[in-house]
Amino acid sequence: MRFPATSRAGSTLIAVTLALAASTIFAHEAAEPRPAESRTAILVCKMIEENHISHVRINEEISAKLFKHYIELLDPRKLYFTQADIDELGQDKAKLGDLMKHGNVDFAYNTFDLFLKRVAERKALADKFIEEKPDFSVKEGMVIDAEKLPWAKTPEEISERWRKQIKYDLLQLKLEDTPEAEAKTRVKKRYHLNLENWTQMDDGEKLELYLSALTHCLDPHSSYMSPQTRDEFRISMELRLEGIGAALREEDGYTVVKQIVPGGAAEKDGRLKVGDKIIGVDSKGEGEITPVVEMKLTKVVRLIRGPRGTKVRLQVKTAEHIDTKDPSKNKKSQVAVYALTRRTIELTSSEVKGQIIQAADRIKGAHGRIGVLRIPSFYRDFNGASSGEDDFKSTARDCQKVLDSFKRQGGIDMLVVDLRDNGGGALSEAIEVSGLFIESGPIVQVKTPGGEKDIHPDTNPTVAYAGPMVVLTNRLSASASEIFAGVIKDYRRGIIVGDTSTHGKGTVQNVMPVGQSGLSGLFNPEDRGALKLTISQFYRVNGDSTQNLGVPSDVVLPSLWDHMDIGESSLENALKFDHIEAADYQAWNRVNPEMVSLLQKRSAGRVSDEPEFKKLAKEIAVFDERKSRKQISLNLETRKKERIQDKLEEKKAEEVATEEQGDGPIFAAGYYNNEVLRIGMDYLQLVQHAMATAAAGK
Repeated sequence: MRFPATSRAGSTLIAVTLALAASTIFAHEAAEPRPAESRTAILVCKMIEENHISHVRINEEISAKLFKHYIELLDPRKLYFTQADIDELGQDKAKLGDLMKHGNVDFAYNTFDLFLKRVAERKALADKFIEEKPDFSVKEGMVIDAEKLPWAKTPEEISERWRKQIKYDLLQLKLEDTPEAEAKTRVKKRYHLNLENWTQMDDGEKLELYLSALTHCLDPHSSYMSPQTRDEFRISMELRLEGIGAALREEDGYTVVKQIVPGGAAEKDGRLKVGDKIIGVDSKGEGEITPVVEMKLTKVVRLIRGPRGTKVRLQVKTAEHIDTKDPSKNKKSQVAVYALTRRTIELTSSEVKGQIIQAADRIKGAHGRIGVLRIPSFYRDFNGASSGEDDFKSTARDCQKVLDSFKRQGGIDMLVVDLRDNGGGALSEAIEVSGLFIESGPIVQVKTPGGEKDIHPDTNPTVAYAGPMVVLTNRLSASASEIFAGVIKDYRRGIIVGDTSTHGKGTVQNVMPVGQSGLSGLFNPEDRGALKLTISQFYRVNGDSTQNLGVPSDVVLPSLWDHMDIGESSLENALKFDHIEAADYQAWNRVNPEMVSLLQKRSAGRVSDEPEFKKLAKEIAVFDERKSRKQISLNLETRKKERIQDKLEEKKAEEVATEEQGDGPIFAAGYYNNEVLRIGMDYLQLVQHAMATAAAGK
């Protein structure tokens, strides 16, 4: 179990918290007028009430939830606010929704300003405790479940929480054998950067935080996206962006090159290297260089990105290189300026991939060719499709290409479709991909806010692959993944293997530009971002919603994911499971209860004998025990023992990731993946036997 030591804003900070003294009435001070933000808030409230599936009214009940969610976004660990602060801030909490509907978002900005002030004050408190020498021999602990922790009632309580927090930070570094002076410097830098990142949040980001707090009162998947966040969402769907082609990370205030993306401008130029620090950016390519040290990573990325064909100049502090074998090859760090021309970059790491595995290479005595179809997400380049591009990015198109390549390589005997960690994507892609594996019939039923039921059928009259198939899922397989898994299960087209069930997200979101429709959009074309809103709920063809319950596996394999609170049912304000009338569909005969029962028994026998699964079972038992832990020790010897187990859990998580994703291979060899293949080969034999029996009966 890992315990966060600091807070973040956006993608670079874990949420921190704010304390407001009881005597302060800052929340009631007049805010400067923000007409653009006010108009955006009015439009968002109107769109929510008109389009959300629940037909919710933004009333006093929603207002109270909004207050709670916004405070939690700023202070999830109750390190900053006091009980008096909450009482003061919450005096008008029942009116927040009504105020927002009339364009008044002063509460968001005033509260954030106070938040920022308290972050600075808490940093000063942290600096004081960093300079003190903590006693790690004292037997004391720190509460790690903030929900069980009351708001601090006095300055002394706040001070005590920060004393323990800093002690924890320093203890973690001590256990890593970090010298004391370096540990103090690193922790002090951490809270300095924390303050800097919050300080750099602009009004649009603050509004996004507040409006998203509102949408999360409705369900976990509705959100407001600023123009920048909307663009990030678009990139994730299209699998391409325009920029230099470098993955970046924040490290001690520097923007550091983490990876050079193949096909990008940086790779073509050849000068920018992994480990280089970008310390300045000229986004126009011909102006002044803007210093970016200690600038938020999201802001640095915005400066670097731009339309293809345009120039950008990077001021770079090159990585130091030490060659222990040949000192003559040592390179000292130096500052250089690189001019690059932005290019369109295809994000191939997230696209569909395929691999053929010879069964005998993984399973002793087995024969046959197993195709693996890895689908990381259901992406679609909607802009490319609407503009008539011949080869726009599409999950269904890429799946078809992989299946065609399998045929060209001599065909396969069995197919594994790997949907692990696939969080979903475009509904249209889930429908098209499902249609590759059935002849005809309904794919998914969708219930609209008006109560009408739409049935989306397979529009592809051909079957790309008709043989036996296994669909591999886990608790992180969600939304569109669950539509596909549900189709394969309901049509008895193949078997589902993996965690007890999928994630359980059975709702459909639509991304709608804020205020860009009708006459309002015609006369007010400002970019106000977008609203990702839950507008409908989908159902399997058998009538079951996947909401909350997900799609259960036919054969369940032991998994740590099954013991974590990561499913839809664990999310606040998640919609409930629902059932409607089944659609009219004709199932295949590739799966029956007897087959499933036999597969379960064979797999269970192998799992019980497999040493690695036995080790996993012990780790799961320890995890379940530790999950209920309320405190973390600040005693050196006790924490050493706890940390050993923490490291084991981290190592196990890394092993699971390697097992699922591999380092290069699409379907890496390992005890878990190999058991999936054994289940698949068992299933292949059962299908072949059933077909032979049926043929003999004729």
